[in-house]
Amino acid sequence: MKAVFLALVLSIFAFAPAAAQGPSCASQAMSKDGKALAGAARTSAIRKCCATRAVSSEGKKLSGAAKTSFMKKCEAET
Repeated sequence: MKAVFLALVLSIFAFAPAAAQGPSCASQAMSKDGKALAGAARTSAIRKCCATRAVSSEGKKLSGAAKTSFMKKCEAET
């Protein structure tokens, strides 16, 4: 019984960071009428979304290599 409980607790902690990030930038790339964006408009919306998410664990904006790395990872995920 303890093993099942431990597995449940560990799985919750493994899922928590993914849930805390919220919806992906690709799902937020929508036009005003609710249609999905395409082409340059989609790319621009995704970059803007990733730039607003580029914050450290203390809540400060990232800069330099840390921001570049985060932006590359964020854009690749979409």
